[in-house]
Amino acid sequence: MYPIRHWAVRHARFFERIYRMFEPVIVKLQPLWKSVGYQRAEKPVGMVEKFSKELLFDCKMCGQCILSSTGMSCPMNCPKSLRNGPCGGVHQNGNCEVHPEMRCVWVEAWDGSQKMKGGEKIHVVQLPVDHSLKGSSSWLRVARKSADLQQEDK
Repeated sequence: MYPIRHWAVRHARFFERIYRMFEPVIVKLQPLWKSVGYQRAEKPVGMVEKFSKELLFDCKMCGQCILSSTGMSCPMNCPKSLRNGPCGGVHQNGNCEVHPEMRCVWVEAWDGSQKMKGGEKIHVVQLPVDHSLKGSSSWLRVARKSADLQQEDK
């Protein structure tokens, strides 16, 4: 997975474009998710999400995906689970202090974000991880949130 994860970060701009095309589709399917029921849709959607994101980004399915804000580098790959930037132990060569053979996910995130149009999102402070959402679909959460915002606008 590690080489594929690096490849995905190097091609962050491509994956950003894919996500920008994909997100509206997930949101437009919101009536389907609602009619089927989010709980019932969770398992099949979650399986597809897990398979694709685990393969490409070594995703840990935290349920609160921020790949589009972190240069397509999943911060949950950090041994310390840091969500808002590197710890003070990043080696001079950019490798992790906990796993010296591994490049710091935040060094990767910075590199990936510089390739993205929305690269400035890396500066946004993220909320701490809500561990109760682990294993759930962030795609469905995005669809539900978007539908809720549309209801508020009416």
